[in-house]
Amino acid sequence: MEKARQEAAAREAERAEAERLAVERRESEEQAAAARADAARAESERLAAERRENERQAAARDEAARRETARQEAVRAESDRLAAERREIEKQAAAREEAARWEAARQEAARAESERLAAERREIERQAAAREEAARREAARQEAVRAEAERLATERRENEKQAAAREETARREAARQEAARAEAERLAAERRENEKQAAAAREETARREAAQLEAREQDARRDAARRAMGRQLDEEAARRQAAERKTPSSGYLRRGRLFGRTDPNVELMLYAEAWSRKIHFNTSFDALRELVKQPHTKPMVTVAIRSDGSVESITFVLSSGVPAIDNAVREIVQSHAPYQPFSPRLLRDFDVIEVRRTWHFDSAIRLY
Repeated sequence: MEKARQEAAAREAERAEAERLAVERRESEEQAAAARADAARAESERLAAERRENERQAAARDEAARRETARQEAVRAESDRLAAERREIEKQAAAREEAARWEAARQEAARAESERLAAERREIERQAAAREEAARREAARQEAVRAEAERLATERRENEKQAAAREETARREAARQEAARAEAERLAAERRENEKQAAAAREETARREAAQLEAREQDARRDAARRAMGRQLDEEAARRQAAERKTPSSGYLRRGRLFGRTDPNVELMLYAEAWSRKIHFNTSFDALRELVKQPHTKPMVTVAIRSDGSVESITFVLSSGVPAIDNAVREIVQSHAPYQPFSPRLLRDFDVIEVRRTWHFDSAIRLY
């Protein structure tokens, strides 16, 4: 019986020890789980902090890129403003030179007219002096031969008749000279009016061209603003492509053609305008002044320009009808080569640009 109680007590002790060990094991597992949860929470917070730092750095890079883009746009706008000012100064200088040339021509014509009138006045005075001298001699002769009264009377009547005839001739000559002077003044007034109308027409044409150019520049600025973010990458790609195209195959050349005054490609249009202005402002008209007095047709010419500014070809769509004028046009185009090389944006699209213009000759060379 005692033994049974001892065995029961031993079993009870073993059970109590097993329960204690189970409680300790559960507590250890709970502590380990809490430790793992704390570690996971700390790792999650570290990853969140890293993600926030990466987002902050990305936002800083975006802000730096936006500021750089704004700076480049401001630089481009300033460049456009300076280019517009330079074009306005060139236009005003050309207008001043034209006005000075017309003023010099007017003064030369006035000087020639003044000299002619002075010569006419000296001739009239000489004739009047001659008449006075003749009258003096006639009086002396009449005094010397007073005894021959009848003969002198007859001669006097004859002389009076001749004097009357001379006076009538002198009066008619004076009237003719006055009419000639009035006609010269009328022609001069007509010339001044024509010059004023021509100047007004040139100013109106220049104003319209300036307005069109301003509209094109505004379109170009809007287009450039839309593509500002990719400009630097475009230019780098264009430089790489330009290096690859320095010696293009003669079997295939990409050609741009501008046969009017407008084109969707703003760069192509601005290049053609710069080419026309170089011909207009840098060519002396003296060499053509005598040639263009011949009856001729305004020639229409297509000039093909390579990417390095050299001239590929000169083609007459419409000849002037005067070989010397056509040859002069060819010499003018060749004499100003090489022209401005293509910009990177033009190089991206073209190897050759063909510009067609009609050549007008008045007081200068004008391409329309």
